[in-house]
Amino acid sequence: MPHFLQKHIQDIINPTDDEFEIIQSFFVKKKFRKRQFLIQEHQPVHEIFLIEKGILKSSIIDRSGKEHILQFAASNWWISDFAAFFKQETSSLAVDCIEDSEVYALSYEDLNILCKKVPVMEHFFRVKSNFGYVALQQRILSLMSKSAKERYEDFIKQYPGFTDHIPKQLIASYLGVSRETLSRLYS
Repeated sequence: MPHFLQKHIQDIINPTDDEFEIIQSFFVKKKFRKRQFLIQEHQPVHEIFLIEKGILKSSIIDRSGKEHILQFAASNWWISDFAAFFKQETSSLAVDCIEDSEVYALSYEDLNILCKKVPVMEHFFRVKSNFGYVALQQRILSLMSKSAKERYEDFIKQYPGFTDHIPKQLIASYLGVSRETLSRLYS
């Protein structure tokens, strides 16, 4: 049975065994506890993360102390503050674990070296970036044009089973509604 990382990569490209040996040497497996931060606001962002197990979120706290959730991510999803990572700036987002998690981390420097050593990885990351861009565009359009009920229905489709693992307050924050509004949608 293929290793998680190998299967994830083979969903898009088919590296040779030798190429995969090189690829996996650049990834570092890490474990994080529930509520532990992978990235904190205003800190340098050195890594992107492929999630093997667990659920994570990226969010920002506004001036009034309210949390706004940009993304939830689970197995086979990537998460980071991508703007800060690719621009090599400090983070405007925080990324933390909703439950105990295991991830594969890839540093900015290693990403660039990996793509030079195994050129087919450029295609892999381009496809992943395109999928991420599409998801972000859909999320923005949903927030702009759909009702709270429609956004909740989309959430259930996009994140099947998450309602059992994510506190309702976090789901409400992601949807841009109050906890009370979510309760009405949920019942």
